[in-house]
Amino acid sequence: MSKNPSGQPLFSILGRGSYSESLRIGAILRKETVGGALLVAGALIALIWANSPAAESYFALGDFKIGYEPWHLELSLGAWAADGLLAIFFFLVGLELKREFVAGDLRQFSKSVVPIAAAAGGVVIPAVIYAVINASSPEALRGWAIPTATDIAFAVAVLAIIGSHLPSALRIFLLTLAVVDDLIAITIIAVFYTTDIQITPLLFALIPLAAYTFLAQRYRRFFGTKPIAAWLILLPLGIIVWALVHASGIHATVAGVLLGFAIPVIRSKASGGPEAGPGLSEIFEHRFRPISAGIAVPVFAFFSAGVAIGGWDGLGSALTDSVAIGIILALVLGKPVGILGTMWVLTKVTRASLDKSFKWIDVAGVSLLAGIGFTVSLLVAELSFGQGSIHDDHAKVGILAASLIAAILASIVLSTRNRQYRIAEAEEAVDSDEDGIPDVYQQEHRP
Repeated sequence: MSKNPSGQPLFSILGRGSYSESLRIGAILRKETVGGALLVAGALIALIWANSPAAESYFALGDFKIGYEPWHLELSLGAWAADGLLAIFFFLVGLELKREFVAGDLRQFSKSVVPIAAAAGGVVIPAVIYAVINASSPEALRGWAIPTATDIAFAVAVLAIIGSHLPSALRIFLLTLAVVDDLIAITIIAVFYTTDIQITPLLFALIPLAAYTFLAQRYRRFFGTKPIAAWLILLPLGIIVWALVHASGIHATVAGVLLGFAIPVIRSKASGGPEAGPGLSEIFEHRFRPISAGIAVPVFAFFSAGVAIGGWDGLGSALTDSVAIGIILALVLGKPVGILGTMWVLTKVTRASLDKSFKWIDVAGVSLLAGIGFTVSLLVAELSFGQGSIHDDHAKVGILAASLIAAILASIVLSTRNRQYRIAEAEEAVDSDEDGIPDVYQQEHRP
């Protein structure tokens, strides 16, 4: 790390990244905003239906089985949503994280250390809070990983609703934070929520995975400029990998992350790399992002968020359960404490400073927003307690309540800063030399 003459490190937290990265992240978040609205709509429909006179039909729909039993794929619609559709979501998590570290701004240590450390803090502290509250109940303690992940779609939907003009640096930080802790969550699922591994299908999964990786890495050689050829070959291989991982007993969403990591990322000339033009990662991201945001995650939310509350008495019973209390405190309190505290410690240890464009209240607002733990939290709740169990129902109530509280608190904090955000947004739009790149990005990256 370079130093100035006084010995202080030239390390600024949450400084602006490259303009190309800002444009790319902006495009992703616009898609996630639509997905977030659909996610919330799906969850609301499920809640209303599950607590209506027609509730029996909702649960019957989720339990309806379809698939081929000899291949261990006769699953309920709810299981297909959790094991199948969410694999698409985690495929994009793996793809996005690899892209950030290979071609994005996170290939620089000074930019990657902050969101990674903050994500780790935002996982550890909520898990500890939940574990302390439920230490006396071994059964309830199984849900310690529920409050570990951030739902980026829900979070950006909240930003859209409150009309926040959050600067690009904070948006990039939020997305990266969510992607990293989603990866941590899927690692937790693979390690702690897999009890009976079948070695044979797991070993067989390595064969199509190796073929998939080999062909993907040599995409241009084998498929040229015809992405349809890649789809016709790589997609079936990916489905086979998913099916074999599912048969092995490891949660099938893990296959999505592995397949995402296998896709090559090309560093374009704009990012200092040797090649230009869209690579396979850009093509797949463009194709799969709408499917994930518009179908996979909302459908999963529809099948997972429906819980029969049982009126005010049932709601009171759920909210006084240590499982729900632990989740609410972990997400609403633990997430911001973990993220904000880690970043503060990082500034003291490295003698770094927060970028002059921001204040700690901005970081606090984003940290509160990260307490919206919806999609992955619902998945972990089902894995922890079993779908339809009392603890699972109470966990869902806790997740919904915590996400709502976190959204409200984040909205209040960020709304008070909207005037400053509008000023920053206006600055980022000034392009006095009309070269297509705003002046602030050229000034900050000028040697």
